[in-house]
Amino acid sequence: MLEHENSISRRRFMAGAAAVTGGVFLGNNAQAATIQTPMNIDALKKACRGLVVAAGEPDFHKAVYGGLWNKRQPDRAPGVVVRVADENDVIAAIRFAKENRLKVVVRGGGHNWCQPTLRNGGLLIDLTDLNKVISIDVEARRAVVQPIISNREAQKILNAKGLAFPSGHCPQVKLSGYLLGGGMAWNPSVWGSGAESVEAIELVTANGELITASERENPDYFWAARGSGSGFFGVVTRYHLKLHPLPRAIHGSTYYYSLDDAEAVGTWLGKTAASLSPSVELSLFLVEAPAELKEKAASDGGKICMVTGAAFADTPAEARLSLQPLEGCPVKCLSGSFATPLVFEQLFDASGALWPEGVRARVEATFSNSSPGEMVKVIREHMTKSPSPTTVVLFTIFTGPNIPAPLPVAAYSMSAKVYGGPWTMWWDEAGDQANTEWHHECAALLRPFNTGYYIGESDTVVRPSNAVQAFKPENWQRLADLRGKHDPDGVFFGYFDGLAPK
Repeated sequence: MLEHENSISRRRFMAGAAAVTGGVFLGNNAQAATIQTPMNIDALKKACRGLVVAAGEPDFHKAVYGGLWNKRQPDRAPGVVVRVADENDVIAAIRFAKENRLKVVVRGGGHNWCQPTLRNGGLLIDLTDLNKVISIDVEARRAVVQPIISNREAQKILNAKGLAFPSGHCPQVKLSGYLLGGGMAWNPSVWGSGAESVEAIELVTANGELITASERENPDYFWAARGSGSGFFGVVTRYHLKLHPLPRAIHGSTYYYSLDDAEAVGTWLGKTAASLSPSVELSLFLVEAPAELKEKAASDGGKICMVTGAAFADTPAEARLSLQPLEGCPVKCLSGSFATPLVFEQLFDASGALWPEGVRARVEATFSNSSPGEMVKVIREHMTKSPSPTTVVLFTIFTGPNIPAPLPVAAYSMSAKVYGGPWTMWWDEAGDQANTEWHHECAALLRPFNTGYYIGESDTVVRPSNAVQAFKPENWQRLADLRGKHDPDGVFFGYFDGLAPK
């Protein structure tokens, strides 16, 4: 017999840790209550300015699935969707959920690869229409924004004012889920994570109260919001951001190597990274070869090794100097370009081409202190068997003498020399089984090198232990304690409940 949904507790939140130690995972079988009477829905519709749609009503399917980035969509669905128009709608939705014993889940943009905003039953708060820039103070380098602004939109608005923000790489991703997950950013060795530039948030609590949280005010919420991802026990409606001067000279270098040389290239990059300027963002990709190199990559299943370096500098001379060491790779490249001037729009175009719209996808992004060469070695043969041309394996290698340290006031706690893993993407449903099997095998080959996972780009549905291992043990414990303190009735879905197949 299933437990009642509102009996979720700190014990169930911590149950995911059993998966790490080999125990049986027990945290994902809670089913949410369903709405009992149309009268309740009518009351909610009257209380909200935004769209309210219940199961069985016209447009319900569109409201649930229409905005999702990943086209590999599970059949989980809420009982009701509230596409809020403002903070008052959020308050009304949460209070309605409490009164009707419905669990709440929040959708910040629909890009999360494993789609934790789809739960069995409950109430889905959709933030799609909270998409405005509230204010920008150029002199103080501060901004206040609503959650549904994309990485590309944020940079475009700020760059025009000579400012920048450590946004994510995928142009379509919205700030909400990106910042809540910690924020793997552009220029990470200098700017740090996206969450590091969050100075305060405005949120609605499990009691339906609108509050502000910062390091000094309601610090529990502030700590949790900077990195807890889908396990956050509130609804963030505004972010107060610290901004940075726009680098005046962004330059990029790109090199293509044979897949046979990827191990040697990765080993050299791993040794060289610490001597590079921290302003260089360094990445190694295993991807489908570009058209002009397809013939040379034919014997490797069409796959090739690509190395990119992006320098975020003040002058072209500084950018070129920072990128110059990449010209010294002892392995001869098939083709390359050095220190091409770029702007953020071009960076997003290139990133968007690697992670295109409309795909079916699986992902497992991890942290490691191993040599990229060692990791490439174990998956080199497997890459040649990839059933999809859109498969990407990325290793971002942090540069400079120091690895970015975990934030002192944040749930986000992963830190390592290398970040990456398989992003397996394909176009047709007919390819689901073959690509899924390939993806899981690739992830398994890399798993011995892992030191942790990234909560925003890891499949915490198929592998719940990934959520546990996205945090230091003491941070995971503190998240459980804070959930018990600030959401004792379990108003919000946790990491694991409501995800079991129907």
